[in-house]
Amino acid sequence: MNDFDWSSIPGALPFLWDGMKTTLEITVIAVVVGIVWGTLLAIMRMSSFKPLSWFAAGYVNLFRSIPLVMVLLWFFLIVPALLESLFNTPRSSDTRLSSAMVAFALFEAAYYSEIIRAGIQSVSKGQISAALALGMSYAQAMRLVVLPQAFRNMVPLLLTQGIILFQDTSLVYVSSLADFFGAAYKVGDRDGRLVELLLFAGAVYFAICFSASLLVKRFQKRVVT
Repeated sequence: MNDFDWSSIPGALPFLWDGMKTTLEITVIAVVVGIVWGTLLAIMRMSSFKPLSWFAAGYVNLFRSIPLVMVLLWFFLIVPALLESLFNTPRSSDTRLSSAMVAFALFEAAYYSEIIRAGIQSVSKGQISAALALGMSYAQAMRLVVLPQAFRNMVPLLLTQGIILFQDTSLVYVSSLADFFGAAYKVGDRDGRLVELLLFAGAVYFAICFSASLLVKRFQKRVVT
């Protein structure tokens, strides 16, 4: 067995950094949009208006029952072609990044929705009653009283889900998008040092995720105390 040769890594660092920026861009967009859309889904699912509740429940159950890689393929291959045929709009030259962002955001919203719904339910119903008694509307009570407390309780779980999302971004390889993992794979394949580059990529993922997990645990202790 040949010895490991890490000489390809230093020269590939700029290309790997570009891939990391793509990974972080997808992660940030998916987290922000996922939390916003997930919050709306959670509120709709708890609504007494049945059509809204059914829609939110169906959305969450659908995306939680489908593999993420299949959702990525849908939004990369099927959705652009469907939009092109329905609205007669020309497809842009490269939809890999935008389709990955949309797919991750919509997929993660289903998981964020359940976290946020649990956080809302953890707030005492008496606080909503008190806010309504003070003359607030239900929307005002939710926005000013319930959600701030719920998000304070949910932050560790939301951050943990963000770490999982960061790891899952490696699945964009199915659309040949050069994220960090894809960049490492391409460099390793080009230089004949695939094992070394994948080991390096794994070490980077581990270092980032492990450090982020420690920060989340430290933050959780501060919240609890």
